[in-house]
Amino acid sequence: MAVPRQLPNAITIVRILCAPVFLWMLLADGGADGPLRWWAAVLFIAAIATDGIDGYIARRYEIVTDLGKILDPIADKALTGCAFVGLSILGELPWWVTIVVLVREIGITVYRFIVVGDHVLAAAWMGKLKTLAQAVALSLALLPLAGIVGDWIIWVNIVTMWIAVILTIASGIDYIVSEVRGRRAKAS
Repeated sequence: MAVPRQLPNAITIVRILCAPVFLWMLLADGGADGPLRWWAAVLFIAAIATDGIDGYIARRYEIVTDLGKILDPIADKALTGCAFVGLSILGELPWWVTIVVLVREIGITVYRFIVVGDHVLAAAWMGKLKTLAQAVALSLALLPLAGIVGDWIIWVNIVTMWIAVILTIASGIDYIVSEVRGRRAKAS
């Protein structure tokens, strides 16, 4: 079966375009636990879940591109960034969490663009684990589950959010250390 070469990148672009739609849905009714909140959560979960699909298709059919390596993390950051900002705007997540996450995410993304002429900085295993942790924590925060399953879910979300923040910081440090080592090895 022939797969169009740009299919993974097209999926990634759709994920990027979902981010502002998701944010509008989240904020449209002030974060109330109504239908828009549920649809926002479903859209976020569906869009973030396709991260694995575009990557799988690209690797499976050997159509990995440098553009895809750049766009994929941008799609992740657009979705998760909108979720962090939206939850902070609604007062459901402390702004310091959002700021820490955005500083790391924007910093690594800007660095990727700075070095793109030299090499493509692909996602490392810790960065992928960080994205997974963020996806789980944000999904739990977005879904209005406390009214359905009880307040214990709030504590589960607090723990998963802390794990996501710790992995965000650790993966940022990992990228920096890896790049410094790579530059030193290249200079030798």
